Amino acid sequence: MNNREQARFNMIEQQIRPWGVLDMRVLDLLPKVKREQFVPSGTEALTFMELEIPLGYGVSMWQPKMEARVLQELHVKPGDSVLEVGTGSGYLTALLSHLAAQVTSVEIVPELSASAASKLAAHHLDNVSLAVGDAANGWGSEQYDVIVLTGSIPLEPQALLRNLRTGGRLFAVVGEAPAMQARLITRTGADTFERKNLFETCTAPLQHAPQPERFVF
Repeated sequence: MNNREQARFNMIEQQIRPWGVLDMRVLDLLPKVKREQFVPSGTEALTFMELEIPLGYGVSMWQPKMEARVLQELHVKPGDSVLEVGTGSGYLTALLSHLAAQVTSVEIVPELSASAASKLAAHHLDNVSLAVGDAANGWGSEQYDVIVLTGSIPLEPQALLRNLRTGGRLFAVVGEAPAMQARLITRTGADTFERKNLFETCTAPLQHAPQPERFVF
């Protein structure tokens, strides 16, 4: 095992498994989809560390354990269609593409979308569709089995909940710093949803996310 593969192994065994990620579909993906191929140039030494990696534009890659934990919690199935709000580096997009039938990933920053597109092209993924746009307040009229927001939002994304099929799962980090909750929302009926708070965290905000009304003196 070379140094890079040893570092990847250590990341899985010392960061990801201890955080309760035991789904072998997820764990088997991590050596297959090379994280180092998606980090910004010059930050390769940070690839397997337990930290967020800045991408610029106020955006960072999640910690490896969070990427894996979110994949596990979403229970992505082979026939699922996925909407990712915030393409970022494209790494989570690639992971999702190996688990789902189709992934639509929307990024508001054109430069990030272009960078992710070039990285994803090297992986020859034929089930990924990238778009530049603002999906913080919903994305068209299509419905998806899985929706994942890679930036935090102060309130639950009501418009995006309408993009969720019955039985579908949405992951979002909800709240404002320093108190945010990683939350899984499952649509159980036309107007009914189940909510499960997974863990506390703090991530960069999603651009143009709906804001709560502020009291002004």
